[in-house]
Amino acid sequence: MALISKKKLPYPVTEPLEYFLDQYDRISPVNIKYEDLTRFNNAIPLYDSQGEDTLWITVFYPQDDMEELYKTLKKLYASLRADGNLTVMEHLFVDRVDMCTYGNTKPFRVRIVNRINDNFDYFYIKVADASRIYGLELEDILSPNKVSYLVTEQTLIEEHIPGIPGDTFINSYLEDGHQNKTRLTKEFVKFNERCFVQLLGDMHSSNWVVLMVPDFDEINYRIRPIDFDQQSYEGRRNIYMPQFYRQNNAILKLMMGKISWESVRQYQAEERFMIASRVMGFRHRAKDILRTMRKDVIAPRDNVMSLRQDLSEHYKSSRFLKCENMGEIVTESIEHVLRRQDKYKDMFDSSQYEQ
Repeated sequence: MALISKKKLPYPVTEPLEYFLDQYDRISPVNIKYEDLTRFNNAIPLYDSQGEDTLWITVFYPQDDMEELYKTLKKLYASLRADGNLTVMEHLFVDRVDMCTYGNTKPFRVRIVNRINDNFDYFYIKVADASRIYGLELEDILSPNKVSYLVTEQTLIEEHIPGIPGDTFINSYLEDGHQNKTRLTKEFVKFNERCFVQLLGDMHSSNWVVLMVPDFDEINYRIRPIDFDQQSYEGRRNIYMPQFYRQNNAILKLMMGKISWESVRQYQAEERFMIASRVMGFRHRAKDILRTMRKDVIAPRDNVMSLRQDLSEHYKSSRFLKCENMGEIVTESIEHVLRRQDKYKDMFDSSQYEQ
């Protein structure tokens, strides 16, 4: 089973990463710092609809500070969702600000409400961690999911990813008799493959969500990660494969009874082809983010040495043994996928773009 025993070290946004973010319009036009939200003077526990403590607290600010802060938060949401167009946001207001008390990074969650129809949305403000930013960017490129985020100095503004939390889905939906279990297990195989190629770790059931989309008389599923802190940090291969987390065992048991190993290999091949297609569709941005990663330090040296050995043995490829940092390992992981596709094997060579 995959276990993460030590708290991950955060890594700051470096100058090369900031340059990349600026080039691809990821820098927030609204100046705000994580510390601005820590100046609350009161807080109360936040309970869910069942009266259970969510381990989040709703925070309150001095009246003089609150008006200006909420105005800034509204502008921030407009930048995140509507390219800064405040005219379409006039009917929105900040309903509340919550802070997570159990996470390592203590993120803030801002709830935005439409006063016309009471519809609402969330976004998050966190201390920027280079690992998380690389994870968000790679998710946007390699997966079928689009991710919206902004960075200002050492502060990260991140959209809310909707869906049913994986642990809730397993406990409340998996055996309710209405799920297409074959389609669900197919999506889990593909999700597992995306995480492994991207080297996104810690994908136990609390760190991903399920979107269920009706399709005629069936249901389609999309599994999406919601936590990117463990992007290419740990030194063991299994950390990057959701199949090895005991919290996901119910999905694994379901899979064993629904699809054959031949089908599993087929779904893995399908997803790797789609990953290759997405990379080529965003080839310039992919090369730029990978080049930036190769210039950065986002994991301890021991983790790099351990992971490259694991992946070399897994893929039976000595190329991984030449990697000197996590950026190089992620690059080799993606290029390994591309080399297996006849259509793309000669079209993407990141070494040609080194500066």
